Amino acid sequence: MKYVNFGSAGVKVSRVALGLGLRGQGDEKEARNLVAAALDQGVNLFDCANVYGLSDDRANRGTSEELLGKALHGRRDDVVITSKVRGAIGDGPNDIGLSRYHILREAERSLRRLNTDRIDVYLIHGLDETTPVEETFRALDSLVQQGKVRYVGICNHQAWQIVQTLRVQERLNAAPLITVQNPYNLLNRELEREMFPMVAEMGLGVMVYSPLAVGLLSGVYRRDTMPEENSLWGGRRRHAIQDVLRDRAADVVEEVVAVAERLGATPGQVSQAWILSHPEVTCIISGADVPAHIEDTAGAAGLELAAEDIRRLNVVSAGLQTVLDGSVFEPDR
Repeated sequence: MKYVNFGSAGVKVSRVALGLGLRGQGDEKEARNLVAAALDQGVNLFDCANVYGLSDDRANRGTSEELLGKALHGRRDDVVITSKVRGAIGDGPNDIGLSRYHILREAERSLRRLNTDRIDVYLIHGLDETTPVEETFRALDSLVQQGKVRYVGICNHQAWQIVQTLRVQERLNAAPLITVQNPYNLLNRELEREMFPMVAEMGLGVMVYSPLAVGLLSGVYRRDTMPEENSLWGGRRRHAIQDVLRDRAADVVEEVVAVAERLGATPGQVSQAWILSHPEVTCIISGADVPAHIEDTAGAAGLELAAEDIRRLNVVSAGLQTVLDGSVFEPDR
């Protein structure tokens, strides 16, 4: 495993993070085994949120933080934990958003669930147009001053919004962002237009989620091949994959598979090694469900793609901005 600075901060993190969204894992024991496997691979960065749980049932939100706290028993000081706040955790008027009330309350709840005295990087999970930006970042800075949060970050914002945020933090003399977290992969290269130049100028890190485009770049799904019924894109989602994995997107998958075969690697490793070849990227967040997945992703951190392979992947995927509709992946009812 390779380790790099987290943006402009001095803390070092692995180039692979384990995401605790746990889309395909509903068993706590297996999830804890997954954390153990990540540690064995040298992963020292674990990405959580107060809304993540072992199922999409709202009553289970936060259970990912609980199991991570248990799984890291005795290892807490060896790892970096990120968590997030903004999403709905209930039906009350203050159970969502980025108000000082919600942030401070949810930080305390996350600390209890994680069984720790600090969150290493606390990220706002998305926009909240009902709360003044100043209120949000004063609240986050309060947590930094109290030692309950070490660093702050931001998810799912555009480059210009992040620049505005940095200006607000500077005006408030608040602890500045060290990282952004957004989707990026061979099927969605939108970050290259404005985000990458901005983070390079500002010294921010980039945490990439959905590095395999929700499995489409894993090599499991191919052109004109119907997915298995019990796969992520099987069942009622088959209509969706036929809309997404066609034309140029399908060409990208075929090129990834071809490169992987030449290198003796997996398509997932090639797809993620391509992401890590970009100097703006700090780490990829693995959405692994089982130990074999995180082991495969860890292999991407050590895979050096040749310049010609990178060029071929760049050409076939140039300009793609395939944005996947999250509703496709809601659980079957």
